[in-house]
Amino acid sequence: MKMELNKSTLERIFHAVLFEVLGNVVIAIFLAYSLKVSLIQSGTLSFISALTATVWNYVFNKVFDEIQKRFQFERNFPIRVLHAVIFEAVLILLLTPVAMFLLELTIAEAFFVEIGLIFIFLPYTLIFNWSYDYLRWKFVAGE
Repeated sequence: MKMELNKSTLERIFHAVLFEVLGNVVIAIFLAYSLKVSLIQSGTLSFISALTATVWNYVFNKVFDEIQKRFQFERNFPIRVLHAVIFEAVLILLLTPVAMFLLELTIAEAFFVEIGLIFIFLPYTLIFNWSYDYLRWKFVAGE
């Protein structure tokens, strides 16, 4: 399977929207089932989490790029690990109070829910992107 790296802006938007919509559905259903909360509660948390992650992603990467320009470091593996850990840690801190409020959880329960969501979203991201690339190669690229 050959990867197409020159995707149009429209396709990139389609990919991002599809990723978020499917991810929100998966997370909402998983949370509703595992925490025995309503689909409205879990869906609201999932939606707010996606919006927060999107905004935080933009802000964080803009700031990180500026820091990299100022200090002239390379994005090697340790820097990329640090980048990911800081991004996720702040996201957990931002979303824990939201989970507490929406799901009526204690701070500890909400914290563990947020950490658990990372462990769900990581494999989802891998599976989604791999499947998307395969289906694109199979049906769009015409190979």
